[in-house]
Amino acid sequence: MSPFTRFLSCAAFLVLATSAHAQMMTGSTVPTNKGNLVIHPVTHASFVMRWDNKTVYVDPVGGVGAYDGLPRPDLILVTDTHGDHLDADTLAGLAGTALIIAPAAVKEQLPASIKAQTLIMQNDAIMERLGLKLEAIPMYNLTEERLQYHDKGRGNGYVVTFGETRVYISGDTEDIPEMRVLENIDVAFVCFNLPFTMTEGQAADAVNAFRPGIVYPYHYRGSDLALFTGLIDDGIEVREGDWY
Repeated sequence: MSPFTRFLSCAAFLVLATSAHAQMMTGSTVPTNKGNLVIHPVTHASFVMRWDNKTVYVDPVGGVGAYDGLPRPDLILVTDTHGDHLDADTLAGLAGTALIIAPAAVKEQLPASIKAQTLIMQNDAIMERLGLKLEAIPMYNLTEERLQYHDKGRGNGYVVTFGETRVYISGDTEDIPEMRVLENIDVAFVCFNLPFTMTEGQAADAVNAFRPGIVYPYHYRGSDLALFTGLIDDGIEVREGDWY
């Protein structure tokens, strides 16, 4: 390879790398009454939200390097004890001085180094931290053959209110009554995959019941994303993040 060709190859690589980095940093935006909420999918059930100079991590897994280029967290939400939601090494490596919100079953599994900064939220609890309203929503299985995966009361979904914008994070759940009766949800992250959570049809039916403005399907490895999208009612925007 000539020096000029090598230069062009390096330049092309740098452009691609810079573009990918810029895309990661830009994320997907949702307008609020106090600036944009910027959403960065990371992997499977892990994502980052940035708003009003605050950074919220949800179920960070996959190693500290997966979050390179993103601001460090002020708040971390953990939904469940399963390894695709709770990775103690990743959590400890990223936490810094961030406040960690988690159900009791999660806190029990955390290393001593971050237990002191972890606040327990049980299902149906409501609190305000860092200028954000936080609501813990139940997440669990309903179907007989799936009851073994997620007991009611062990894990949390969350509703986080950014200014006046309400964001629902389902966690691992089926189309439970508590999801269906949610009100005034602007953005929803809704899971589906078998055998652990629910089908595409269940997820779409629940979304059509509580009617968020925007839905991000997530935690859907092995499922039919197009099927889910095709079942969503008109007037609900489906956004596909780069999860896999």
